[in-house]
Amino acid sequence: MKVGVVGGGAAGLVAAITAVRNGAEVTILEAEARVGQKLLSTGNGKCNLGNLVLDPTCYYSGDAEFVARCLSRFGTKDTLAFFAELGLLTRDKNGYLYPFCEQAGAVLDVLRNEASALRIRVISERRVTGIKQDSRSSFLVQTGNECFSFDRVILCCGGKAAPKTGSDGSGYRLARELGHKVVPVVPALTFLKCEGDYFKAIAGVRTQARISLQNDRGEFLAGDQGELQLTEQGLSGIPIFQICRVAAYALREGNRVWAEVDYLPQISEKELKRLAEKRLPLQKNRTLEEFMTGILNKKIMQLLIKRAGLKGTAPANVMSLEKLESLLFEAKHFKTEVIGTGDFQHAQVCAGGVELSQITDDFESKRIRGLYFAGELLDVDGKCGGYNLQWAWTSGFLAGNAASRTV
Repeated sequence: MKVGVVGGGAAGLVAAITAVRNGAEVTILEAEARVGQKLLSTGNGKCNLGNLVLDPTCYYSGDAEFVARCLSRFGTKDTLAFFAELGLLTRDKNGYLYPFCEQAGAVLDVLRNEASALRIRVISERRVTGIKQDSRSSFLVQTGNECFSFDRVILCCGGKAAPKTGSDGSGYRLARELGHKVVPVVPALTFLKCEGDYFKAIAGVRTQARISLQNDRGEFLAGDQGELQLTEQGLSGIPIFQICRVAAYALREGNRVWAEVDYLPQISEKELKRLAEKRLPLQKNRTLEEFMTGILNKKIMQLLIKRAGLKGTAPANVMSLEKLESLLFEAKHFKTEVIGTGDFQHAQVCAGGVELSQITDDFESKRIRGLYFAGELLDVDGKCGGYNLQWAWTSGFLAGNAASRTV
């Protein structure tokens, strides 16, 4: 059984290793000079390779039940066992799994070492330009002037995120040419670009906040809470990464999107009102800026005062209680219009991809027998926390296992 794996990323390497262990003869066709380059940048170079809390709700897809079934067949315990067999020590940091040395290179090295030990043929700098079936039901894979013949093919060539690592979106074209529908692809796990020139004044601030996305009618679209990072372009940080795909799709459809930031998520509006009532008499001789000191980050506090048309040097006691309460209310309901997201170069993964209704639970195409899909190419993307790499391991293993079966 000759199996061709198109793309030597995380999913492709696991698919190839699994297929060879089942007795198949495997060739990886990799567009870049070396396989697995994108792995080196995951988890800020530490490679968050999984999560102890493997909940299907941590994934976005067109078929949640499909994702749940797949994760039940190859989940976190299977990932740990797979890498332990390769000799990789791992550590748990609040449920987030990393190589013990916290170096992404270690994960890539053990995968490369295993591929070499199993004598997997790796042909680098070969970008696949076309795939066809011949009259004997085998596959002819074209790379420039070369043509390779395989009994089965696994497409693992990634999405469009981080194109410098080889993810150029060519897999979507190949899937379409083979008759498969591709859900529109947008950047995911990236920042939001927001309207307003005031972001330069608060760039670099990190603060706990709750963020919600709303449409033009004020309807809730998505939300998350955590450490918000403010940039010159707008909003970033993990809570933004978790929900940016929703904004990307809404903007793609021509809708307006607003982000509402609660800079005081731990304090209710009633508590803020009581705070203002108690604080004003105690600080009656202070300026407005002094009155607000200690409640908010200084840069955010100064921006709120300016947006309210007030001066920080003005005496706080000349402000009405209602005016001060309104200022604090703004801290919980800071609205800004979202005008875009980070591009694919700045995205960690893509949302969208090959529609799941077109593949079996073994990741085989329902249209073309012997053709399989795995990894980011599929319409599945996870939240931050090791979920996207877990999907790569899961889909790669299941596709490699199925593609190498002789019956």
